[in-house]
Amino acid sequence: MSQPSKKTPPTTESLSTVGSLEAPATRPSRRVKIWATAGGVILAFQIYVWIRWITGPYFERVDPGPTDPPTFMKVALMLWQIGSPVLFPVAIWWFIIRPWRRERRITLDGMIMVSTGLFFFQDPLLNYINTWCTYNAWAFNMGSWAPHVPGWMSPEKPGAQVAEPLGINVSGYAYGVLLCTILGCWVMRKAQQRWPNLGTKGLIGVAFAFGFVFDFVMEGLILMPLGMYTFPGAIQALSINAGTYYQWPIYEGLMWGGVQAALCCLRFFTDDRGRTVVERGLDNVRGGFAKQQFVRFLAIFAAISASFFTFYIVPAQFMATHADPWPEDVQKRSYFTSGLCGDGTDRPCPDPSLPIPTKHSGYINTDGDLVLPDGVQMPAVIPHERSE
Repeated sequence: MSQPSKKTPPTTESLSTVGSLEAPATRPSRRVKIWATAGGVILAFQIYVWIRWITGPYFERVDPGPTDPPTFMKVALMLWQIGSPVLFPVAIWWFIIRPWRRERRITLDGMIMVSTGLFFFQDPLLNYINTWCTYNAWAFNMGSWAPHVPGWMSPEKPGAQVAEPLGINVSGYAYGVLLCTILGCWVMRKAQQRWPNLGTKGLIGVAFAFGFVFDFVMEGLILMPLGMYTFPGAIQALSINAGTYYQWPIYEGLMWGGVQAALCCLRFFTDDRGRTVVERGLDNVRGGFAKQQFVRFLAIFAAISASFFTFYIVPAQFMATHADPWPEDVQKRSYFTSGLCGDGTDRPCPDPSLPIPTKHSGYINTDGDLVLPDGVQMPAVIPHERSE
């Protein structure tokens, strides 16, 4: 009798030739294209607003007013707004030009620096609904582009608005935030070495805690006492040094801690090719190396912009609508009120006992009277229909 033939199990190779058993091809990821598209829209929007600002009436210096800042403030502001731009070319060389000469590409840190330099566009947006943060107008400024942002509500006018300190913020946001992010990643790496079982969630917590502590030290203990800016509308019960011009709201640390944690995680959690989570599918982008790098930048820029907007700008609106009265220590310093309210104007500074005025509404003046915009009358009361 003949022995039955032994059947060998089909190999992976033979399975691939059987139509019903063929493993489905992995669909190429479109994640980087989606993020890059968002980045392109955000960048185009920022350029549009900046052009309107530069060519419009709000491109005007905000005068610091009659109050002369203390000498230590002037020295600090001068050193900061001169030193920061002077170091900017050094940062560009170190993080962009130097790596380019070595690797013929812009590294992740270089792209982060450009992205954080651009996301300072959002800086004045924390006052979108109500003014609760102001800068020291003694520093060089040309007003702000904020009123050109669609839907802007806070009542500002040319020469009387929150003054964006260009000499400090342009470069400060760019390499300052990058250096903070690099330091945060170093802390995460040390924590991972110290506690190997910490896990992803634990490392995110470490990044958040680092961001909170760093913000308290940098803002609450250094920049604000030096008079760089103030949070006059901070909820004093939730603030350190409440009632002073340098009161630091604890939720400021929580909001910036969220932003900084997001940036640290974006840089820390990369794949074996050094790519971030938003760069998946980059190899599927056609058009050559230059196009790939541009798409990569737009994706990273979108992720960084979304982090700032989500963790800072959005919650800031809620805090702005629950702001406390501005402290006397702020109102007596004209370089902080910037012609927005208080002495020298007919507007009281924001107070929860008063309605929050908008750019297009009337306001209660210092005499307690309602002042309507020019050409506007009090809306008429329409009587109800009644049956006879």
